Amino acid sequence: MITSKKRARSSRKGLSLIILLAIVSLGLLTAFSLVGCGENEGEDLVRVDMSKREKITAPLRKDAITYAYLPQYSHTISFQRHRALLQYLREATGLPLRQIFPDTFDEHIAMVERGEIDISFSNPFVYVKLAEAGATAFARTVEPSGKPYFQGQIICRSDNPTIKNIYDCRGKRWIAVDPGSAGGYLFPLGLFYDSGIKLNDFAEVDFAPGPGGKQEKVVLAIHAGAYDIGTIRKGALDVVAGKIDLGDIRVLAETRPYPGWVYAARKGLDPEVVHAVSDAMFALNKDTPKHREILLSAGMRGIIPAQDVDYDPVRELADKLGLN
Repeated sequence: MITSKKRARSSRKGLSLIILLAIVSLGLLTAFSLVGCGENEGEDLVRVDMSKREKITAPLRKDAITYAYLPQYSHTISFQRHRALLQYLREATGLPLRQIFPDTFDEHIAMVERGEIDISFSNPFVYVKLAEAGATAFARTVEPSGKPYFQGQIICRSDNPTIKNIYDCRGKRWIAVDPGSAGGYLFPLGLFYDSGIKLNDFAEVDFAPGPGGKQEKVVLAIHAGAYDIGTIRKGALDVVAGKIDLGDIRVLAETRPYPGWVYAARKGLDPEVVHAVSDAMFALNKDTPKHREILLSAGMRGIIPAQDVDYDPVRELADKLGLN
């Protein structure tokens, strides 16, 4: 009587024999094929000595000055907006500038603190935090309006019958851009505060989920009716103009103006690099067609000098709201 163990051993031997025959057959077939190929194509066989090894090292990435745009929009939008400006700065300064893309506001701040972002382009609220880590403002933008200031906006659906003015926002569901957003959170929060509306007066306060593209997500959330009100920086509606009917969105209120977006150098960055980059930025002239194209693409009208004290109004607002 054949036991189950014997059947198993027999089965394994059979399987091993089949595998061995398959390997031998494959080897013979490969050898014949190689010989055949050599004969047909007139090529010599190349013998490979597998006992010899050579270490291959991946080429090192060239050093570059890293430039990062706070991810208020998607990485695609960030790249498209600043691609021409980066190319201009490379040509004007001779410096190897490279744009990098942090996923979140917090990651952007941490990368500046670690020295991984040399030149930061951020909103003024984030800049105040970067300055605490030793970063220094050296340039700020002029908005498409022609002024070096920008504002936040409170938006809702145009057909929302329950919201007529800012005071109707009490008890509503609010989606903001990010806790570190200036136009998309800090400035509107200040406007609510000055209107006598506190955070605990809202039924819900959420922030746009996931990395990047947060301004767009707020607008799309309001358009979809997922929230009653949203807060964004002025100008963000233009970015989604091709995605939704902007007639469905109503701007309920605007904040007062605050200092514009800021360029800051990380702590320890070579001053000669900062001078070269800032001089090239300040040379951009909106009346020069090529320069105007670069500026319009980046969503700005010009770049002017900045210093840390310009951002004291933002510090005062953050202090008033207890966010420092």
